Amino acid sequence: MEGRELTAGTGDEAIRAVRALGSHRYVAGRLHLVHAFAIRAASHAEGAALQEASAWADAVLSDETIDRDSKDERLYRSVTEAELLAVLRAFWTPSPNRGAVHDALGELLDAIGRVDVAAALGARIPFADDAEEEMFPVLVDAGWELLPLARLDPERHAGAMRAYGDDPVLFETAKFVEEHGDPPRDYLFELPAMGEVELLDATDDEGALVEPLVVWWSGDETYCDYVLRGVSRAAKLPPETERDTRDDDDDEAS
Repeated sequence: MEGRELTAGTGDEAIRAVRALGSHRYVAGRLHLVHAFAIRAASHAEGAALQEASAWADAVLSDETIDRDSKDERLYRSVTEAELLAVLRAFWTPSPNRGAVHDALGELLDAIGRVDVAAALGARIPFADDAEEEMFPVLVDAGWELLPLARLDPERHAGAMRAYGDDPVLFETAKFVEEHGDPPRDYLFELPAMGEVELLDATDDEGALVEPLVVWWSGDETYCDYVLRGVSRAAKLPPETERDTRDDDDDEAS
């Protein structure tokens, strides 16, 4: 997969970008897995938004058949888009309860005896592209799949089709590669895997990101670039390069 740094400068801007990606008209599906630790901690600030998820986390963490210090799949909830945003907001944006959120996660991680939270926060930077292999537990794993080119509607999705250029053959060629490639091409977006550093140390006390948030993508570069530019505009992020000022009128989230 290829990485693209977003121009978000704050946790709030990063969350706006995640919201814009999740609501984009080109998204066909999603899978967001969030660990019970992250949900329980985030519920200190996002109780109403996480009411159902918090009840689930309480049940999971009180189940004596589930080892908290493991990769048991039962520790993960497939969350909705709204629940994902609530978890990220609880950790990344300033609020009266943010300290309680951070403390709660630290206590849960310390209790399993595997993670020295204080040492981890000083050992690496958030969103490092080589961190996932050593990360335990992964607390947030979020991704989206785009519509295949063959399913794009000439009217509703005309912007993406125009992104290939004035010659229709270019779009048809990309669609042919999608359908006849080995393996067939798909289009995926993923956030970096998030552990304790990404949740507890990604933003400072004022909510500014300490490192850029990266979105990882795979598939056709023209298509994925088009969608990411639309996401940036819908989230009102600062322009990245001149490509973000092109006259594209169909790539906003809807």
